[in-house]
Amino acid sequence: MREHTEVLYQGDWLRLVRHGKWEACERTHGGNGMAVLVIAVTPDDEVLFVEQYRVPLGARTIEMPAGLVGDGGSTDSLEDAARRELIEETGWSAGRVDVLLTGPTTAGMSNERVAFVRARELTRVGDGGGVDDEAIIVHTVPRATAPAWLMRKHAEGYELDLKLWAGLWMVDFNPDGSPAD
Repeated sequence: MREHTEVLYQGDWLRLVRHGKWEACERTHGGNGMAVLVIAVTPDDEVLFVEQYRVPLGARTIEMPAGLVGDGGSTDSLEDAARRELIEETGWSAGRVDVLLTGPTTAGMSNERVAFVRARELTRVGDGGGVDDEAIIVHTVPRATAPAWLMRKHAEGYELDLKLWAGLWMVDFNPDGSPAD
């Protein structure tokens, strides 16, 4: 059971709190700390990655398409958020999305949780690039060479989201290890 919660700072998107002696960050926008990460492979067997500058890191990152649940409205489902983020960031639309697994991103620091969502039956509907000032660059990388491509980007100085490797594994497998359909 949590001890008394003290709000140390409240912003538009985040709140810093103290629970007894433990400090934590809480997301306050959208779907109560829930995010989606979209695992997407094009009909040409290319994995979709996104590149963008991340202010907290002060660096460019390589990630899978992702975003907050609730950005599209207060009734956003995980599936709705995944479809929206995939189109906004990459310009690809999914005919089918499957929520695979949900869990914490940084359990010792934040209430944020991420849902891994596999997108199937992709159709190109636009250029992507994100919204507002996101300035996202879309990379379509042959699935067979994706890990090597990622390591080249790392050697070039990019920050790599470690969830990339879980996402690559979930292209072919379900979280229980059974083959993806």
